[in-house]
Amino acid sequence: MTGRFNQAIETARCTGRWQALLLCMALLLLPYSVWAADLDSALAALAGASLSKVPAILEEVEAVGGEAAVPAFTAMLEGDLYYRRSDKRVVRAVRDDAGQYQLSDPLSGASLGASEKSALRKVKVSNRVRIHLRGAIARLTLSSEDPRQRLRAAQNLLERPDEDNLPLLRAAIETETDPDVVELLQTALALNLLQTSGDSEARLGAVETVAGSLQPAVRNQLQSMVQRDDDGNYGEEDAAVREAAQRALVTIDSRISFYGSLETVFFGLSLGSVLLLAALGLAITFGVMGVINMAHGELIMLGAYTTYMVQVLLPQHIEYSLFIAVPAAFVVSGLVGVLIERSVIRFLHGRPLETLLATFGISLILQQAVRTIFSPLNRQVFTPDWMSGSLQINSVFSLTYNRLYVFLFALVVFFVLQLVLNRTSLGLNVRAVSQNRSMARAIGVRADWVDALTFGLGSGIAGIAGVALSQLTNVGPNLGQAYIIDSFMVVVFGGVGNLWGTLVGALSLGVVNKFLEPVTGAVLAKILVLVFIILFIQKRPRGLFPQKGRAAE
Repeated sequence: MTGRFNQAIETARCTGRWQALLLCMALLLLPYSVWAADLDSALAALAGASLSKVPAILEEVEAVGGEAAVPAFTAMLEGDLYYRRSDKRVVRAVRDDAGQYQLSDPLSGASLGASEKSALRKVKVSNRVRIHLRGAIARLTLSSEDPRQRLRAAQNLLERPDEDNLPLLRAAIETETDPDVVELLQTALALNLLQTSGDSEARLGAVETVAGSLQPAVRNQLQSMVQRDDDGNYGEEDAAVREAAQRALVTIDSRISFYGSLETVFFGLSLGSVLLLAALGLAITFGVMGVINMAHGELIMLGAYTTYMVQVLLPQHIEYSLFIAVPAAFVVSGLVGVLIERSVIRFLHGRPLETLLATFGISLILQQAVRTIFSPLNRQVFTPDWMSGSLQINSVFSLTYNRLYVFLFALVVFFVLQLVLNRTSLGLNVRAVSQNRSMARAIGVRADWVDALTFGLGSGIAGIAGVALSQLTNVGPNLGQAYIIDSFMVVVFGGVGNLWGTLVGALSLGVVNKFLEPVTGAVLAKILVLVFIILFIQKRPRGLFPQKGRAAE
């Protein structure tokens, strides 16, 4: 109708006849007003209608309104379609926090004010009506201009096979242009044939079509065909179709197993990225400075609590809070690290046992300080909307956004740290002091301040790790305790002082741990990994990537 309207305007402009333009507008808008009135009238018939008459009314609404009736059908399916007692007008009603019902037009969505529950009556719905509504929504949205709507419609038809859907699916396949929608429509058609057709050839072709499909409905249907009932009868009587279904099941199960392995690898890399963030700071303080910092876990905890405080101070900006929390956590944990180094660590250089005992005492002090300030209870840190949900690859494989972002964030932190250590004067001084402290002093390097900045850098990275962990686990006083031992294992396994070794060690240990957990359980998997590392360092005491030169001595 829009095309006809534009054509009429262009014709009137060319001829200069504005009277003709007004006449064209009236003629073009008249069918729309009649159509809208017919749709409203058809929908109004639902008010007070008995359940036996509702399906016929819905068919009329579908015939008159087409895709415009979808919002009303969706509201009815969700139980939000009512009519007012006073004028019998059908409305969409949603209850708000105050107990009032907010009314809107079920077709246009225009607000109609608020109402008490006593002034409304719900449009009657039964299971039969719900089935009719789902089918109608699927039929109407199959012709939508939005491919996502058509994909959802195809999924709806796939999960609810019906013989009446066959002509609809065949017609949709002929006109569909989106390849993803076409594939799902073909799968839905094949599944509908498997459940409704008695033709063996058609069923055999349907099995070949769905072979390899990862849709749960397809696998359930194929399993029902090859399984026996209590009387020993197969779900599929035709032997050829049954054998084809069995072969299709093998293919589907192998694909599910493959994607299951990919999911395990993803969760392993996710765990490895957490270990990487937790171990990077330790790789500097322990690997470069030779300090056994048992308070490293508490520095991670301070980063997590900094994230919590940023969200408390900026409750209206949760979506952007992490961009503020990352530098804030780096500064807070870094300053605490500098304070620890200046007040304790600098007096204990060359005495690793004393540094271990001193930093263990500091960890207890930090834990108790957090308990005193924030209480021993866990604190809730909100996940921004852009980190919520998952990236759906297919029906059996998805990647959660929070873990995916943490993995990418860990890689970014790793490469930024590499640039700092290899392309800045601080990195040059750190490498000089770690390799030969006395020679570095002789050429004018202030080794004491380099130690403080190095320890602060490692502590700041621990704080950044706390920001990431706040999106994956509870924030509490004992947060860092769970990662301190794992961090030391990663650093020792990868090679003390080698950041690339830390990267490889963290990711490989994370993946191995996740593959072991389904077989041995979480606790035994950690024990086995620890035993492996103990045996490994017997053969390679310096780890996977040992340092070379004087630093290794």
